[in-house]
Amino acid sequence: MEIKDKIVIVTGGASGIGRSMAKRFIAEGAKHVTIADLNADQVHQVGKEIGAEAIKTDVSSDLEVQQLIAHVEATQGKIDLLCNNAGIGVGGGPETPNEDWQRIWDINVMAHVYATRAALPDMLKRGDGYILNTASAAGLLTQVGSAPYAVTKHAAVAYAEWLAVTYGERGIKVSALCPQAVRTAMTENTDNGGVAGIDGMMEPDVLCDSVIDTLREETFLVLPHPEVLTYMQRKTSNYDRWISGMQRLQAKFGEAFL
Repeated sequence: MEIKDKIVIVTGGASGIGRSMAKRFIAEGAKHVTIADLNADQVHQVGKEIGAEAIKTDVSSDLEVQQLIAHVEATQGKIDLLCNNAGIGVGGGPETPNEDWQRIWDINVMAHVYATRAALPDMLKRGDGYILNTASAAGLLTQVGSAPYAVTKHAAVAYAEWLAVTYGERGIKVSALCPQAVRTAMTENTDNGGVAGIDGMMEPDVLCDSVIDTLREETFLVLPHPEVLTYMQRKTSNYDRWISGMQRLQAKFGEAFL
């Protein structure tokens, strides 16, 4: 897919990766970009700065996501690219309170379900559309210090895989964005990204190069940190050895999440 003349939605678009993707899509000649975010003041300020339509949206609400998709379809027409990018991090393991597990599940996973549920009917009707779901390298590997993050990002990858398998022959393209540490609000209080930054911290604008390349090639995985592919291959070739290596990483970083 070439971005030029396309209609795009980016959730979590007020900061970090979402803001950078929206800005890059506009630079690439998108016809219309809508950014959605829970922070009303910030999303409208960013919208003015980069030239995007801004809509306050709680992506954990099925109704608000439906309203977002319906608004763009009604005012702009067909959605060419849907970027389910909003996400949060929660540290801890099984002791993490139920409400935190539910909140991260709703934002990191169910928001993807809500958006595709709303956008897919029109995409399938015309036999064309692209879905880009932001997950994480943690969704392919794991996340030291955070069971909720590891589990929900695995689920995000699994959902993207399912969409690709189920609708690929009907004209729907799907990609999963799986970076390691990126300089965003989630990593700003860490020491160079913590455990996720072992291969270095990436700027969001640099990450967008991989996004544009992958969209153009229409391949499934977006891997801004190419080392992640090597780690995946090691994991699948010898699972026990990979777990032993991750246990050593756990011992080094302790319970720290990022």
